[in-house]
Amino acid sequence: MTTRLECADLSGGRGSTTAFRNLDLTVEASSVLALLGPNGAGKTTLLLTLAGLLPAQKGTVSVDGKRLRNGRPATANAAGVVLVPDNRCLFTSLSVEENIKVAARRNGPKAKSLLETFPALEKRWHLPAGALSGGEQQMLVMARALIQQPRVLLIDELSMGLAPLIVEDLFSTVSSIAADHQCAVILVEQHVNLALEVADTAAVLNRGSIVLRGSARELAAAPELLEGAYLGISEEEAA
Repeated sequence: MTTRLECADLSGGRGSTTAFRNLDLTVEASSVLALLGPNGAGKTTLLLTLAGLLPAQKGTVSVDGKRLRNGRPATANAAGVVLVPDNRCLFTSLSVEENIKVAARRNGPKAKSLLETFPALEKRWHLPAGALSGGEQQMLVMARALIQQPRVLLIDELSMGLAPLIVEDLFSTVSSIAADHQCAVILVEQHVNLALEVADTAAVLNRGSIVLRGSARELAAAPELLEGAYLGISEEEAA
């Protein structure tokens, strides 16, 4: 397996506040890591740090073995790190096509190639993004991320505000994206069971530290371990 993303001794936060500390994480190409944990655990702050939008307080982030410059979002994006934020950040007055084209890379795929992954957007192609349903907007956000040809895809709360059936469809797309695009995916999600269904590995972040990690299948079969991790009990303490 090819290691796509590696974090070593990574600490970060906002201003003088530390949200997570001394994290070591690796995510392989074509795989999905479900990053779980209670609200306020530092998950979103970690994604923003990986994307270069927040500077790390210490430690390193590497993509395909190359260390990224700290706190440089343009450098991270050029290396293939793409963030799907929890607030979507669409240009609501621009059409679906225009929203995708804004993010396109030079000599990259054409906007309409994304319809293979998100065929439901075809009938909405010329509508403004603000006229789309919540599910359609989330598809558009994902399409905008994919046209950037991510090596590392960071997805923050994909299911927020969406109906359960739409969420299931989007989650199944996540695992296909990882395999088809050979990217590493980190999925931050409150729907634990759904996240574990599509993930290969999982980690629980609580109080700034990874308190539990393992294969998604094994953790899904051990709800008592997950519950303990959400309460801040490490795997060693539970044993």
